[in-house]
Amino acid sequence: MRFFFLLSFIVSAGISAVFAQSSATSPLRMWYREPAQQWEACIPIGNGRLGAMPDGGIYRENIVLNDITLWSGSKQDADAPDAARFLPQIQQLLFEGKNAEAEALMYSSFVCKGAGSGYGNGSAVPYGSYETLGTLHIDYLYGIDSGRVKPTMYERALSLEDAVATTKYTLNNTTFRREYLASFNHDVMIIRLTADQRKKIAIALSIDRPERYTASIVNGELQMTGQLNNGTDGKGMRYRTRIKLVPTGGKITSENNQLRLTDADAVTIYISSSTDFRNPEFENKTNDALMAAVGTKYDVEKAAHTRNYQQLFNRATVWLGDNSAQSLPTDQRLQAFAKDANDPGLAVLYFQFGRYLLISSTRPGLLPPNLQGLWANTIHTPWNGDYHLNINIQMNHWPLHVGNLPMLNEPFHSLVAGLVEPGSKTARIYYNADGWVAHVITNVWGYTSPGEHPSWGAFNTGSAWLCQMLWDHYTFTNDKIYLEQLYPILKGSASFYLSTLVKDPATGWLVTSPSNSPENSFRLPDGKTANVCMGPTMDNQIIRTLFQYTTEASTILNKDEAFRKQLQDAAQKLPPTRIASDGRIMEWLQEYPETDIYHRHISHLWGLYPAEEITVEKTPALATAAKKTLNVRGDGGTGWSLAWKVNLWARLHEGNHAHKLLQHLLNPVSNTETNMQNGGGTYSNFFCAHPPFQIDGNFGGAAGIAEMLVQSHQGYIEFLPALPDVWGQGKYSGLCVRGGAQVSAEWKNSKLQQAEILATADNTFHIKVPAYSTKLKLVKKGKTTDLPAANGVASIHLMKGDQVKILFQ
Repeated sequence: MRFFFLLSFIVSAGISAVFAQSSATSPLRMWYREPAQQWEACIPIGNGRLGAMPDGGIYRENIVLNDITLWSGSKQDADAPDAARFLPQIQQLLFEGKNAEAEALMYSSFVCKGAGSGYGNGSAVPYGSYETLGTLHIDYLYGIDSGRVKPTMYERALSLEDAVATTKYTLNNTTFRREYLASFNHDVMIIRLTADQRKKIAIALSIDRPERYTASIVNGELQMTGQLNNGTDGKGMRYRTRIKLVPTGGKITSENNQLRLTDADAVTIYISSSTDFRNPEFENKTNDALMAAVGTKYDVEKAAHTRNYQQLFNRATVWLGDNSAQSLPTDQRLQAFAKDANDPGLAVLYFQFGRYLLISSTRPGLLPPNLQGLWANTIHTPWNGDYHLNINIQMNHWPLHVGNLPMLNEPFHSLVAGLVEPGSKTARIYYNADGWVAHVITNVWGYTSPGEHPSWGAFNTGSAWLCQMLWDHYTFTNDKIYLEQLYPILKGSASFYLSTLVKDPATGWLVTSPSNSPENSFRLPDGKTANVCMGPTMDNQIIRTLFQYTTEASTILNKDEAFRKQLQDAAQKLPPTRIASDGRIMEWLQEYPETDIYHRHISHLWGLYPAEEITVEKTPALATAAKKTLNVRGDGGTGWSLAWKVNLWARLHEGNHAHKLLQHLLNPVSNTETNMQNGGGTYSNFFCAHPPFQIDGNFGGAAGIAEMLVQSHQGYIEFLPALPDVWGQGKYSGLCVRGGAQVSAEWKNSKLQQAEILATADNTFHIKVPAYSTKLKLVKKGKTTDLPAANGVASIHLMKGDQVKILFQ
């Protein structure tokens, strides 16, 4: 199956990729001088469905394989049928300040029914887990003593420009080369082995996984089949993997479920795999994809793969100055950056790696990237490799629109749309409420119930946060057809909160009850600690934003005027974001002391980023309080927490502090032991360390770099809003802004020289004029005119397809 369908989702890139270089000299290249010693050092490849992580071993290579749809578990009913009966009592305890007692009652009555997520080990229960497909083992049979003969000139690399990984080395006077790709053309994985001398390719292939598999040789192919556990009768998802060798010369034999090739000049290894997830014809599809790829010459297949991939990747480019450090292997470059952050090329590489990962781990018609994107090496993937709604799945999509990949929003939208039906049942059973809700976790089976423990599982505004992310797609595209599809989801979510908000007797505000500020706890006046509360700041900010967006959508679509009025009235009664007596943003409805002032979540700053409630220009007092909140929280944290802080500091226009957090995010990490306080950083393959690996930090970090270069959340485009000193010169193209436009910029000595705007929708675009610029010139269709500004903002009306240049003097 070809991937040309992707092109139908792509609008004209307009501003061309002007920084393309050959892969040999490209700054968009990761490379290493030795094989990977752990999985977190392997190079990831993927085509949105299939993925692989080759370790580049010399005598034995282990290549971990993945399929984005391979999940254990199945649909389940985890809603506790009597939960709503206890809701009034829980709320009364919270009204009385008895939070610990309310939490205890919730633990027995207001959590999920059954095993839930299995406390993060869900592969054997109905919740399920994202699982590794298996490992392909390639033994290289050189006919020499592996203990004595060592390779020279070893290098393994990944080119982000063409999505091809390579390994090359010289051994016993022969130079060997391997190429790996997950084809964006015929939807198979391909490994190409060559040597500079004849008859030097000799290999043995085997495949396995930790459980539930059968390996066999069928008609000269190595195959693996199996069925995962569904958590009930064991008859869960089925899969089939087929591996075929196409050699140049040589002889293929098989023995003990192992394929062997000897005396070949070269060989191409094709791996076709599929599951029956929404795919009853999966076995036929593995055959069709395999035969189509085998029937295409390798060079033709590789060229088509790269061409299709580049239709996505080449939509945005960034250059930030000196890139001389690319001469260092990437692992050494990370170590050098930790000591001296003056390596702007590394930020470019990291930003584009984030876009590469997003392109590689999701595809229209399938699933969004999970906690590990596409790549997992275990059956019990950490935290089930699922979708967490209290920041993680949202962060996975932060770079999507600004990074000019709007077509990759569809899997996210489809996943959320699939939660509406089960979420409506959950809303009725737990809250006697209208609309739909999902709590803190979900999976491919549509799980919407609370988690196993109220300390984290009671959070229920994650579903409203999903709506905020989906609204972003509209603000970046102005796509009215999409808005029509989105509106029922927005309305259903808003209806839930409208029907569940209760009046706090102490303040008269409308609040959520029960809830929590994600994973954080506080100390009560009697010395007890609790997580469960009413109306945490994050809830108020999210619901206020949801009501605003639903109101806007209703107005644009001319629907539900009476409902719109209800939302507007309720929004006025939500608790405002407030400043505590110590000058920080309050996290809870009362000034509870937190039990951990360095907690990794910064949930009460949601209104600063990703929302626009707190801004330096419009709410300076709140912005100052947000800055103090961040300073007290500190610059430590897990990987995704550091990434969030990059974006928060960028929103505060503190470019140097944002860059400082970027340096922390890129701190080299080698171990995988969980450290919730200061464990974050980056593995040598650029995967973000929670630890262990979680991909959200990669996406959050990429978004943070873009946020330092352009912002558009305040109704105008602001170029270089948080430029750090180390990025004193640079340029970019193809980044996207709200209102429907792609933009480029070029600057020297930290001052904007020129910018371009390509309209992807009809709109009037407002541009904030830098304080150092005294005159603007507008270039349109070759004609230059003065561009006036009022109150520091210039405005230009453009029709879709119009492109203009602005000169800042």
